[in-house]
Order: sequence, then structure tokens, then C-alpha cells
Amino acid sequence: MSEAEHSFGITLEQVSDFEFRIRFDETGIPDLITDETSPLGHDAGPNPSRMLAAAIANCQAASLLFALRKYKNAPEKMRATARLAMERNEQGRLRISHVGVDLQLSEKGEAMAHLDRVLAQFEDFCIVTQSVRQGIKVDVTVHDGEGNALHASGKGPAGA
Repeated sequence: MSEAEHSFGITLEQVSDFEFRIRFDETGIPDLITDETSPLGHDAGPNPSRMLAAAIANCQAASLLFALRKYKNAPEKMRATARLAMERNEQGRLRISHVGVDLQLSEKGEAMAHLDRVLAQFEDFCIVTQSVRQGIKVDVTVHDGEGNALHASGKGPAGA
């Protein structure tokens, strides 16, 4: 498969203050509102840190479900909780220092076929967690209202 088959885009538009509407391009998925917590924002939706915790927990739960089904298990309801910790770096800026995920199955472990194999491999299926663990290259460009490049971080030229 080509790289284009594994890429997607989103569009983020400011509603007011720190509240943004996220559009998931060309999918038909309903828009999502995000916002910063008080006192900076107005708590109109999850902030980016909460979205990251949700993405990791959701990906882990889906990966565990996939691995269980791969071995013909039919688990019932599953629950995932995530706890995100933040610390200040040397410059005094908050950074995510740890995300802990707890996955809770409804069934007893001994009721699951090949549970040892499932538990040994399910995390490898989680795109989000494995990407975050390795680090993700992020390029950022800033353009003004006339399309002029004002800033570019990362390796490539502005707008590349």
C-alpha cells in the first residue's frame, strides 16, 4: 500500500477563545468541539491532552479486542480508563510525563483461549501507543492571511 492510503487530514477552526471545531475530512464523522480547561478556556469539550489520553486508551482497548478475537474469543463489554500525568520541564512548561491505561474485561481470564499469546502481542497492534512511545516527527508552519509563510519548524521548507 502506498503512503497516501495510510494518511488522513482534519480541519480545525476556531469557534471562540480556545474553543475549536474539528472536522474529520471526507469521512462523514460528526464534528468535534475541543476547548481548554478553565480558567484559560470554557470546558466546552476535551482539551488536546485529554484527547491524547482518550486516543491511547481507545487504541489499547481496540487492540486487545482485536487480539482476543484473533484467537476466537468473544469478549463481552470492556472498559478502559486512562490517567495522564503532567510535569513541568526545565523551562517550567507543562509536558505529558506519563499515561497509564487500565483495561478491564468482563470475563475471567481462564475463560479466554490463548490469553498468554493475546497478552504478549496486543500492544503491538496499537498504532497510537506505539507511535507515541517512539516519538512522532511534527512539522509546523504558520501563514498569515495572505498566505505568506511566517514560521516553519522541522526539517522541510515552509509549506512543504
